[in-house]
Amino acid sequence: MDVEPFGPGSMHWDTAGEYRNLLVAGSALILQTMHPAVGAAVAEHSAYKADPWGRLERTLTSVQTWVYGGADGPAEGRRLRDLHAPISGVDERGRSYHALNGEAWAWVHWSLFERFLVLNRVFGTPYSPEGEERLLAESRQLGRILHVAEREMPQDMTAFRAYFAAMVTDRLEPHPTAVDVLAVLRGTPAPPRLPAAVRRLWMPVGVASGEFNHFVTVGTLPPAARDKLGLEWTARDERRLRGLGRLIARVTPRLPERLRYMPIAYQARRGARTRIPQNAA
Repeated sequence: MDVEPFGPGSMHWDTAGEYRNLLVAGSALILQTMHPAVGAAVAEHSAYKADPWGRLERTLTSVQTWVYGGADGPAEGRRLRDLHAPISGVDERGRSYHALNGEAWAWVHWSLFERFLVLNRVFGTPYSPEGEERLLAESRQLGRILHVAEREMPQDMTAFRAYFAAMVTDRLEPHPTAVDVLAVLRGTPAPPRLPAAVRRLWMPVGVASGEFNHFVTVGTLPPAARDKLGLEWTARDERRLRGLGRLIARVTPRLPERLRYMPIAYQARRGARTRIPQNAA
């Protein structure tokens, strides 16, 4: 099935490559590994513990290729699915798992979509209802690039909210991998290639970057997921997060584009602008 690649004018084009996405990368991985099949697969086949930022960099490269790679986007989706095809086994509770289990594969995709909503609600400008529906439609397009089954694709935001709530309530669990990932994130420094201007946002005064990473990860998780993991979150914590969010929301639009966007996204956006006059002529 042919899938239309992303390009200028799409919401993903403007958001998927921002360094801001690092602020919800940890909580995305926690949500994903709380699914028993994903948690088991990551525990057995991922380098998240030995090379956390290397794993994240590879993931971000893949995500940016889906959005900014043009015709390479669908090819990357096929490559990723082929890469996961052999991943299967039995978890610590005797449950069989496969990385391409339809529910689990879709959950990885839709948990990322939900993180985009949270990112803009906490660290940017919340989407309007119309914006949410448009982003959902684009995420269905992205789901086709990743070969997510149509039956696993919510049709609208009402359906998505029901789906997400049911997954968090009924399917996610305090999986040992999610608990371990959270501990790894707490001890991980800021990303080594983060530009200096963005790094200053990563490390507020008096808070080491690993603790900050843990704080933001816990704070941006859905309350029901925090409860399942036994994580404490106070009203004071919430005020601190909201204050940080307002600061980042003000600063981010003022950053030069080369500091706001990761390299693949920056180059694609720059290249698209230089091609427009030639095409118009």
